[in-house]
Parts: sequence; structure tokens; C-alpha cells
Amino acid sequence: MSIRLVLATGIAAVASALLLAPSAYGQSLKVEPTRPTLQVGQSQQLEAYYVNADGERRRDTTVVFYARGDGALTSRSGEVTAEAPGTHEIIALRPGTGSQDRIVQRVPVTVAQAPVGEVAFAEAPAQVYAGTQVPFVAEARTADGQVRDDVAVQMESSNPEVATVDRLHRIDAEAPGRVTITARVEGHEATTTVDVRENPVASLTLSGGADSARTGDVLDFAATARTEAGTAVGDAPIRYAVRTDHTEEIAPGATAEIGADGRFVAEDAGQYTVVATSGGHTATHTVSVTPRGLEGAIEVVGRGRVSNVHTSDLWVWEAPDGRDYAITGTWGGDGEAYFWDVTDPSDITPVDTVTVDARTVNDVKVSDDGRTCIISREGASDRKNGMVILDCSDPTDVSIITEYTNRLTGGVHNLFIYEDHVYALSNGRRYEIINIEDRANPTRVTDFELETPGHSIHDVWVDDGIAYSSNWDDGVVMVDVGNGVKGGSPSNPVEIGRYAYPSGWNHAAFPYDDAETGKDWVVAGDEAFPNGLNTENEPTIPAGWLHFVDVTDPETPSEEARYRVPEAGSHNFWVDGDTLYVAYYNAGLRVVDLSGDLKGNLYEQGREIAHFKSHDPEGRIPNAAMAWGPQPYKGHVFFSDWNSGLWAVELTREE
Repeated sequence: MSIRLVLATGIAAVASALLLAPSAYGQSLKVEPTRPTLQVGQSQQLEAYYVNADGERRRDTTVVFYARGDGALTSRSGEVTAEAPGTHEIIALRPGTGSQDRIVQRVPVTVAQAPVGEVAFAEAPAQVYAGTQVPFVAEARTADGQVRDDVAVQMESSNPEVATVDRLHRIDAEAPGRVTITARVEGHEATTTVDVRENPVASLTLSGGADSARTGDVLDFAATARTEAGTAVGDAPIRYAVRTDHTEEIAPGATAEIGADGRFVAEDAGQYTVVATSGGHTATHTVSVTPRGLEGAIEVVGRGRVSNVHTSDLWVWEAPDGRDYAITGTWGGDGEAYFWDVTDPSDITPVDTVTVDARTVNDVKVSDDGRTCIISREGASDRKNGMVILDCSDPTDVSIITEYTNRLTGGVHNLFIYEDHVYALSNGRRYEIINIEDRANPTRVTDFELETPGHSIHDVWVDDGIAYSSNWDDGVVMVDVGNGVKGGSPSNPVEIGRYAYPSGWNHAAFPYDDAETGKDWVVAGDEAFPNGLNTENEPTIPAGWLHFVDVTDPETPSEEARYRVPEAGSHNFWVDGDTLYVAYYNAGLRVVDLSGDLKGNLYEQGREIAHFKSHDPEGRIPNAAMAWGPQPYKGHVFFSDWNSGLWAVELTREE
């Protein structure tokens, strides 16, 4: 859906700084009215007030507004105009500066629905078989074609002896014949004729699946309806269901699910009977599900403690001297990036520090040959920000090659190196593509930016010639930058597909291919701080989880599974083979089994192998785990923690 926006000149630069992150701790914006209600065509002025940590309310602050939808437009000053019915969202933003924090407030705007102009059938098969149940869909629509989901449509049959209609608009075909189905709503009426035919199905068989499985295993069932002569009836309606047979007296109600495609998965151990029905015919198959039984442990091997400043991202690599090194960034500090010798993970040693003009060095990356490092800059005193290119051929004596700020002065939050090109975020709006074959003289190639007004971007990751950007409300966007699937290249990026989800919390993405199933996946991660971000005193309690999106056909991606740790929030992650490593902020480092197909809630299925909470009594905030980003490397897992620096751990598993 396209999103239209009315803003004063210059708002794009302000809105680009918005990453849809939480408000500053203890501060807020108050917008009045809090939930405006308008008719189409009406306008209303919103008033915004700044509320400090003491509850003092003031208007002497800069607040700008923009829209995240096509139904309510807004000017920069907050005059809202209703364009289309429904509930829409306006964003109020106090931009961050050197002396004040960025604060965001979302305002729901309700635009009253237009009157019903017609009722129409959206799904209505012309023929059905006697003895079967088939759903019909009828919609109430306005004069301009908008669907009124809030209006109940009534349906009835002209001949109940041939077919009846239940309250959920399902047609129960009783006997052969012809029947007229009528849909009515608010004085409007529509009809459709249905032929009920003799049912040719004589038997139903259920194939596929298995007799036994572990929790989290996805089983594919297929039901086939056949005539008396054994011919398959391809258009016979088939429905799947699961019956639970309790095997323990405690905690009854073991959960499982099966979709319309016959894919079954169970979260809890127990006996499950898959039931397929077609009319009066039934086929069943019972599956015995046992616990997944993943037993693992995480042992701390070494530490690179950082407690004087918050730690951001990390990268681990082998340098030309054959030794292993790591670089970690810093958040809200003095623009430092730390280099560590991690050849012996039990003896992590600092070997160099690079200081640049920045408050935050949020992201760090190293080229495949181990000679070039790039670091991002935010909060530079001269406001040029951009990125810094380093020569890390000798990580014990790192030197700055050059700074690059062209079109990056708004700040670089994240970046990526791929085949002599840097993909660098610019002001949270787009990513710039920069050629660094000549490291001392980087050359801008082009950029990629969404057209959605009010859009923002948080991260970009490039794999196999495809750039996967994380764009908050606009979700994950896949772009051909050299893969060839759409004829794209670094100088001609071409969008392949995208996937967005309702929360709008899309913060990171990691692609991987599953050799066992042949599916291509993108793990889309959330980030949210509904309880605020505490930078100095108390632990932070974030929110959010991981979405597993099947992108085998990138033009029709589908979300199939999730990984959600209760009362915690996800951050960065890495997939290595069939194992997922997640820095789950306050829930620490989590290790998850991704073997086989995926469906449902991976956490509840017992796919978690092990977890470790990185508490440190000497941390920036003591004993407050805040795992930021993991990287599996040469048999160990390195991860950074926002409050305590660099960790090296080892995963052990029981056979």
C-alpha cells in the first residue's frame, strides 16, 4: 500500500533521524487530542507538549508530525486531514540534538467509516459437492470500493433442503440441486447461484507424516479423495484438524497445529491424531511426539571487559599475520573502537584503540581479506559523521586511511562490506553504495531508498549479491545488487521483494538457505523499548522477537515461524548451518536449533539448545545482561554486551 504524506519543506531530513525507537527515559510527548476522531474531509489541529522526568509540561520544544498511512494526512505543524476511513497513525517527533534526546509519540487517528454502498460476493464457488462444507465470502463495501469489515453481512439460502448457510458463512451442501444464496446488509442485496452436485468421493486416504516425531518437527500430511473406481477427485474440499490424546495427568492440553496445507507441528509431547475430512469421509493418523531433548551448556572461555562505556557491535576475523582479532564499537562515548587479540579466547588481550570524532561507533565491519575495517560515526562534533576507513592489516597498529562523509553527514548507524563496496546507512533514510577498491579515494556509486513517505531504515546485510535491509514499518526489503535474479548490480540496485509485519519493529535481518528442505529463509528481528531505555542506572526491559520468513519465492514471502523469549527483547543474531545464535538483550545469548522445516513457536517447541545471561557485577550497569550481537567463530561464540564488553564462550552439547 502506498503512503501519502503532506509535510513542510525540510521534514524529510528530520524524519530520517527517526528509527521508531522509544522515547528518552523519563521523558515523553503529550499530544492532544490523544485519539482524534474525524469524518472524511475534516481537519483538526494537534497540539504537542514536552513532559520532562518531573512531570513538568512545556510547549517550548520543536515537535514535527508525519503520517504512517494513507488515510490521515498531516502537515509538519500537526494539522491532520482525514482522507480515508479506518484507524490511522500519526507520528509526533521531537528530534534529537546534541543537548536533547529524540522522543517519539504515536497518535491513533480514527476516521469514521463511509456508508455502505453495496454488498458483493468475494469468494463464491459456482458448484459444490453434496455432503461437504465450503466457505463463502461476502463483503460490505462503500461507494468507492472500501471494505467495511465492521458491518455484519447476513446470508441465507433459497432452499435449505439443497444447502444451508451457517453464521460463519459456510455453505453446507445437503443434496443435489440448484440454490440461490443471498447476502444482505443495510438494505443492500447480492445473490449468487450454486449448483450442488452428487458427491463422487467414495474414500479418503491420508499419507505422509510419520508415526513419531519430536516437538518442533514439521510433518507434511496429504489427504486424497477418490471415486469408487480409485480416481482422485482433485476439487474435493478437504479439511485438517488435530485431536490431542493426553499422555500425562499434569498440564493437560498439549498444543499442536496443522494448516490447510497439511503441515503439522507440536509444541508439547503427547499423542496427536491428525484428522482429514471430506464430506462424510474421514482419514486419521496418530503421531507420538516426544520432547526434542536438546541438552546444551554455555561456558565462559574469556572476557574483554569494558565497563567505562557502553559497547556496541563486534566483528571477529583472521588477520594477515594468521592470528585472530576482534573489533568492538562504543555507544554514547568518545568515538572509540577497540581492537582485541582473540587467538586464545581464554586470554583476550586489547591491542589497539582508534578514536574518531563521534559519540557512537555503532557498527564495525572487516573485509574478507582482513585488511580493511570500516566503522560508523554518529554524533560527530562537526556534524559530518559518515564512516571511517581503517587499515587493519596489522591490528596491533591500526591506522586511519580516510574519512568518507559524502551524503552521510546525517549519521551512519550501520554498514556492510561486500565485494569492494560499502553499503552505508545515511541518516536512517537509505543506504549509500560506495566503491572502496581504492581505499584512500572512495567513490560513490549510487543509493537505494524506499519511496514510502516517512520511511526509515536501520540495517543492511548483503549475501550472495542480495542486500537485505531492515526498514521498521516497511519490513525487510530484498534488493539485487549483483545476484542477477533481477539484473541488478551495485550501480543498479533492483528490488526483488519485501515483507512487513504489523508491529513495525523490523530492526535486523539475516538470510540463510536450508540445505535439508531446500527453502530460503530470512530471519527478521524486532527491537522495541516499551519500558524506555535506561542508559545509566537500572536494567532495561526491551521487547520483540524473531520472525522466520520463507523467501523461497521472494515475490510471495510468508512468515512461518517465530522465536520469542517471554519478557525480553531481541537484538542482533547470526545463523551458522542449522544453529541460530541470538543476542537477546536482557535474556542474554540464546542458541537455537533450526534443523528441518520450521513452523510455529520455536521457543515453546524446545528448540533452544542453551542460553547464557551475561551478568557482570562490574558492568556499565552492574549485573544487567544486555547482549548486543553474536558471531560464531572457529569453534567459539563471541558476543558483545552493551554493559560489559566482549565475551568468548563455548557451546557444549550432550550426544
